[in-house]
Amino acid sequence: MQLKALNVSEITDYIKRMMDNDIILRNVRVRGEISNLKYHSTGIYFTLKDEVASLKCVMFNEYSRLLNFTLQDGMSVIATGRITVYEKSGTYQLYVQSIQSEGIGALYLAFNKLKEKLEKEGLFDSDKKEPIPKHPKKIAVVTSPTGAVIRDIITISRRRNPTVDILVVPVLVQGSSAADEICNALRILNKREDIDVIILARGGGSLEEIWPFNEEKVARCIYASRIPVVSAVGHETDFTISDFVADLRAPTPSAAAEIVVPDIKVYQRELFLLKTKLLTLMTAELNRKKKEFEGLKRALYLNSPTKKSEILRHKVENLTASLYNEMLSIYQHKRNDFLILAEKLNSLSPLKVLTRGYTIVLDKQEKVISSVKDIKPYDEIKILFKNGKAKAIVQEVKENE
Repeated sequence: MQLKALNVSEITDYIKRMMDNDIILRNVRVRGEISNLKYHSTGIYFTLKDEVASLKCVMFNEYSRLLNFTLQDGMSVIATGRITVYEKSGTYQLYVQSIQSEGIGALYLAFNKLKEKLEKEGLFDSDKKEPIPKHPKKIAVVTSPTGAVIRDIITISRRRNPTVDILVVPVLVQGSSAADEICNALRILNKREDIDVIILARGGGSLEEIWPFNEEKVARCIYASRIPVVSAVGHETDFTISDFVADLRAPTPSAAAEIVVPDIKVYQRELFLLKTKLLTLMTAELNRKKKEFEGLKRALYLNSPTKKSEILRHKVENLTASLYNEMLSIYQHKRNDFLILAEKLNSLSPLKVLTRGYTIVLDKQEKVISSVKDIKPYDEIKILFKNGKAKAIVQEVKENE
């Protein structure tokens, strides 16, 4: 006889009815440690686990609003509710109606114990942390080679500065061998000379999933690294031992890329401002030097033999012109004086009376005869007229009575 084949929904419904009718599963108390805690609009989703197994749980808002304390990963609790099948995924889970706190879980106790130990040893001291380089040329990213984390880091880095090289160092980021792989990657990178900074990254997860980053061996490898290490594990609210011992903690892997990789646009703006400032300073300096050169050129010209010769030539020309003008003025003045004196002399000249019909009588020695007493009869005389002269012999001399 061949068994009847059941479809998935039929077998799931059958299992669900069996669990719903089970007297123990209808009202059960489960002790465990909270992990992978998530708050949603419909309620609180988390996992209860112990050393061997784990159980998915959901506490809807009608019950979660009655809680008088805040749930946290690593908290040890006793949850009361019913276990049934969630048909959509075919998984069973605990629908929690109430929760009783039992304190901090084992993982959190281990976390706090190691944190206290390393803090006392000085592994968290800020004065021992290396500064993150402002202008890295090559960045090593220690993370899983697949998934959103490495894609986000590469995308953001390329957008901010495509000239920065990224070396992806693939490691496991959860599980028992993850811590050893992380330590090995850090040791290998510290043997290289071309790495400027290391990003240790992982996405979010439960406390046990990110536990490799809380292991002591990983913390000591980070502390021993001569290359600055940026820890970027989980979400902003997640804290690991790696965060405390690293040279810098980034709230998320994407934020690590934003922090480590400088924005080339900022460089471009700074370069533009520096270029503008340099051009302004160069222009001002060139103008100053030009004025200084013109001043020196003028001083050199004024003190050169050519300029001095030119100045002396102008001076001689000016003096010559001044002397000529002065001599011309003196000549004109003296000429005028001469003409005036000549006119006066001419008006007093004996010859002048000749023009008025008078004559001048001269003796043989051509001396002017001004009196009849100076001649006697039969003396030879000369008579000057205005237009000529004549000789005569005196016939008679008679004085006036």
